[in-house]
Amino acid sequence: MRFSTLVPPGITMIAVAYGLARFSYGLLLPNISTDLGMNPSTSGVISSLFYFAYCFAIVFATVYTTEKGPRVMILAAGASACLGLFVMAFSPNVWLLGTGVLLAGASTGFVSPPYGAAISLWLPEKQQGKANTWINSGTSIGLALSGAGALVLASEWRITYFIYAGIALFALIWNAKAVPPPEKNPPVRLEKGKFSFRGVEGAVPLIICSIVLGISTAAFWTFSVDFISSTNAYTSGEQSIFWILIGTFGILGGFSGSLIEKMGLPFAYKWACFVIGTASLVLACFPDQWPLAFLSAALFGASYIFITGVLMVWGIRVFISNASLGIGTPFLLLAVGQVFGSSVAGMLIGSLHFTWTFAIYGITGIIAMILGPKQIKKGSS
Repeated sequence: MRFSTLVPPGITMIAVAYGLARFSYGLLLPNISTDLGMNPSTSGVISSLFYFAYCFAIVFATVYTTEKGPRVMILAAGASACLGLFVMAFSPNVWLLGTGVLLAGASTGFVSPPYGAAISLWLPEKQQGKANTWINSGTSIGLALSGAGALVLASEWRITYFIYAGIALFALIWNAKAVPPPEKNPPVRLEKGKFSFRGVEGAVPLIICSIVLGISTAAFWTFSVDFISSTNAYTSGEQSIFWILIGTFGILGGFSGSLIEKMGLPFAYKWACFVIGTASLVLACFPDQWPLAFLSAALFGASYIFITGVLMVWGIRVFISNASLGIGTPFLLLAVGQVFGSSVAGMLIGSLHFTWTFAIYGITGIIAMILGPKQIKKGSS
């Protein structure tokens, strides 16, 4: 299969699942909350459903893809995103909104493992690194697109979700045509690994750091736009620009591999954690000053995509004999932390307001930095 056949629809599907179906909720939350009468606690619980669905979907997709190949799970991701976005667009109450959120959140879990498998199966080894980098960039592209969509449509969150659902349907059809069915005797086979953490050196720090990082980023993803909106210092267009900055600067996260090679994994990890924590602290202190608020958005976007790349490399180095477990473990546990973090953030905002909540979550990012890896040599286990 050619690079140009697999990668563009892959970028589109990742953009739909992560940027439009999952993370756009935080951007549209102020208007959704107003229309459906949601308080911060309810908003946080519904946001946690994205990550809850992701946790189950990524485990299922990993197992299914290993046994049956990537095509079915890629199409399941597109169908789940499309249906979830349609349900959210027409939801008259929080219960149906939550149902749509579960479906949309599952799309991210369904899509991650099969695209890694598809690249391994159908592209030459020398193209696989570039393919992964480009497909992963779909998250940042999707974030920027969701911000641009909200900028054009302003407060019409239902129309926005309806348009996103149409884009998801286009991505589903494109991938259905591009991704081939599994071969009877493929030249490369996916092998099952032992899913065990016991006796693996470095597994415990990886697990702890992934969860703590998930907690520390949850408030920003869910409530940052709600926070700046509460100051009454921003127009709806300026709130969309804030979101676009997160996606645009997320593209810088693609440099994580280069920095790891030059400065080492511990340095890259701790630097990214420091920037993530700083982003929340800056927003906590200066939510009504747009230059600093926009700076916090840029810092968060760049550092979040960056840290996911670092966690991927760290996981592969820890689980050297099982790369699929090395990639899946930190991403799954990052989402586990975000399930908890989103729910707690909503409750804290209700009792302590936004400022103290974001300060607490910023400090949590600094704690994740302190808990980071010491020195992990390439190829160690």
